[in-house]
Amino acid sequence: MPQHPNDAHIPLQAATPALPLPRRDLRDATRDPLTPPATALTSQPAQQSLELAQRYELLHRLGVPPVANEDFDELARDMATQAGFLYGFVNLFLEEQTFVGLHQPPADSGFVIVGRTMSRDHGWCPEVMARRKALPLHDVHASPRFSGNAVVDAVGIRSYFGAPLIHDSGTVLGTVCVIDPEKRPLAEARRLRDIVIDASAQVMDHIVRAPVR
Repeated sequence: MPQHPNDAHIPLQAATPALPLPRRDLRDATRDPLTPPATALTSQPAQQSLELAQRYELLHRLGVPPVANEDFDELARDMATQAGFLYGFVNLFLEEQTFVGLHQPPADSGFVIVGRTMSRDHGWCPEVMARRKALPLHDVHASPRFSGNAVVDAVGIRSYFGAPLIHDSGTVLGTVCVIDPEKRPLAEARRLRDIVIDASAQVMDHIVRAPVR
């Protein structure tokens, strides 16, 4: 990815180790990745459990394993490059937010390095899932509702643009999003929103027409 135009001015901490994968019961090690763990369905409210089961069922039917994939990484990179953002994600909303597509700065760049999973409660993608439409935040600190977030402090994020991944059946599989340590001019919000909306359509087309097997 080309050097960020404001790299020299971003007051971020030195690169940190990728966020660790959560520890799992060893009994899950051999399970089908398209089958949700039993605990994932029983430890959540009924509606969330139903939605999670629907996502797994749809991924199983389409033949798309919820694991990191080079095609999704490339889609995340293209989206981030078009937007001029440092980070891009293709995110399946399962028992955790699972980044099957990920683009971020190199490990030695001095920017925070993230892992492939994150709590369902962190970030702004849960809001995109709930509203079922794009969320443009040119400056997360401009709204008290969105400024108080664990990701803001952990990664130093100032701008976020995300859009949902909605199947024709109505099931919301997850999101695509870009994040960056620099806020963006309000005048750019529409263009950046359109980039993530277009990316969500590309990801869904890939999932439906050319699934990873």
